[in-house]
Amino acid sequence: MGILTVFLDRATNLKDVDTIGKSDPYIKFELEQNNLVGDKDHGEQKSTTKENELNPVYGETFHYNIPTLDNMELTVKVMDDDVLKDDKMGKCKIKLEKLGLSGTPRHVKEKVHNRIFGEDSYVFLTLTYTE
Repeated sequence: MGILTVFLDRATNLKDVDTIGKSDPYIKFELEQNNLVGDKDHGEQKSTTKENELNPVYGETFHYNIPTLDNMELTVKVMDDDVLKDDKMGKCKIKLEKLGLSGTPRHVKEKVHNRIFGEDSYVFLTLTYTE
């Protein structure tokens, strides 16, 4: 067994999906092992919500106990916290096996929303894996 550590630094240039005011973003992480037969879910974790902020800074750390990095995929969803139903602001999937993770922190910048006009939205993470 090993420990995957995800440090959520910040997100930038998020798309405003609210009609009144600015969005209230939070980040949801979902970790899954994609096998040929029988995918294995390793759970989801959620950051705090940042009210009226399109360039939120989090500084939050999340841990997952996992058997291996083989076929592991981390889904990062940027969501807008709303009263009735939360809206999706962006998403990306990171194939952890391909990153060559170790105890040395690896900085990752992933695009979560592609804009035709204006700047794209990104999430900034630091990932480590120790056995």
